Amino acid sequence: MLRMSRLTDYATVLLAALAGEPGRVQTAASLAEQTRIAAPTVCKLLKQLQRAGLVTSTRGLHGGYQLSRPAAQISAAAIIDALEGPVALTDCSAGHGNCEIEDTCRVGRVWQRLNLAFRRSLYEVSLAQLAGLDAAPARLPALEREMKAAAARAPVRS
Repeated sequence: MLRMSRLTDYATVLLAALAGEPGRVQTAASLAEQTRIAAPTVCKLLKQLQRAGLVTSTRGLHGGYQLSRPAAQISAAAIIDALEGPVALTDCSAGHGNCEIEDTCRVGRVWQRLNLAFRRSLYEVSLAQLAGLDAAPARLPALEREMKAAAARAPVRS
C-alpha cells in the first residue's frame, strides 16, 4: 500500500500552521502547543524541514521558525521529498540501474510513466492548498476526467 509516514503527515501539519501566519516567527514550543504534536517530534521535524530548505530559523530571544517561501510556492512533492526522499512507486521508477531485471522487464516503462504522473500530481498541489489557504481548490484535470469516464461506464443499479 502506498502510504506516507506519520512524521510526514505531522510535518505537513506544522507547515500548515506556519503557513497560516506568514511572516510570523513561531517557536517549536508554540507550534507543539498549537498542533498538539509532541515537542520532541516538532523539534526533530523542524530540523529536517530546515535542512530541506522549507523553513528558516532565527536564533535568540525572538527566534523561531517560519516558511522559507510563500506557501503557494511549496509543493506537496517538496514536503514528501524532504521527509521520505523522492517518491518512487517501484525500483525501476526511481531511475535506471535500480532494478536487477531492468533489461528484460516489460512493465518498467509503464511504472515509470505512472510514477511521473504521480509526481506531477504532487507538484500541482501547494502547501497553501493543503492548508486550506488557497481560494482555488486543488485541481487535477486528468484525474477528474478519468473519474467522470469511470462514472459514465459504471452500470446503473436499481
